[in-house]
Amino acid sequence: MICKQFRLSVPEKERLIRIKARTGIGNWNVICRWALCWSLNEPSVPGGAMPLSDSNVEMGWLTFAGECHEVYEELLRERCLRDGLGTDSGAMYRAFRLHLSRGISHYSSRDVLKSIHDLLRSVPGEE
Repeated sequence: MICKQFRLSVPEKERLIRIKARTGIGNWNVICRWALCWSLNEPSVPGGAMPLSDSNVEMGWLTFAGECHEVYEELLRERCLRDGLGTDSGAMYRAFRLHLSRGISHYSSRDVLKSIHDLLRSVPGEE
């Protein structure tokens, strides 16, 4: 398990509110899953400082990842190995939060999501 619980930052919370309004997706954990997967698919390593945990939005790992929690954990583990970050609990949590934050930021951009159809179109095609 990557973590028992995590808390989002205030900017992440505000971005999720905008994404929810644009897409009609009712649960933040679903949006967060999409955001994480989008970021994990990006070739670059997310940079920047760890997002603050200063909002009132707290989510448990099992709520975030649902019945596929082992799949999300393995995706993160593989990405950490590929990026040379290690797979200790601290590295995994840091990678998770940075990827999640990057994905939320991407999907909250004005030109990226205007509806749920844009979200569906963001899924990469076969190469």
